[in-house]
Amino acid sequence: MAFVKEFKEFAMRGNVVDLAVGVVIGAAFGGIVTSLVKDVIMPPIGYIIGGVDFSEKKIILKVADPAHKVVENALRYGNFINAVIQFLIIAFSIFLVVKAINALKKAEPAPEPAPDPEPTKEELLLTEIRDLLAKGK
Repeated sequence: MAFVKEFKEFAMRGNVVDLAVGVVIGAAFGGIVTSLVKDVIMPPIGYIIGGVDFSEKKIILKVADPAHKVVENALRYGNFINAVIQFLIIAFSIFLVVKAINALKKAEPAPEPAPDPEPTKEELLLTEIRDLLAKGK
């Protein structure tokens, strides 16, 4: 039972819940970025460089042979290029979000430092004794 209680305390910490929310939102954001790269960014780039569809770019290592039930084996470097572009977009987006959050944190005024508390009677007495001893030497 102690193990279950300890796990429950761990799982319900704020950081764990925040991390879980971040992962779910990140996965959804990844789908959006994948569509952005695949459907919006890569078609114009392919058009500009001569009608190239990067997702179809590959180096064939072994040609498919349906008669002998051999599937094609290829290095699909076009998909890799798409993945790199997706990564760069996600990284840049996260950079902008973190930069905006940091700017908001800087905009908040710093709280006023608390004034030093008044010295107690004992502290005043000890200070007076110290000063008297310093004068006597």
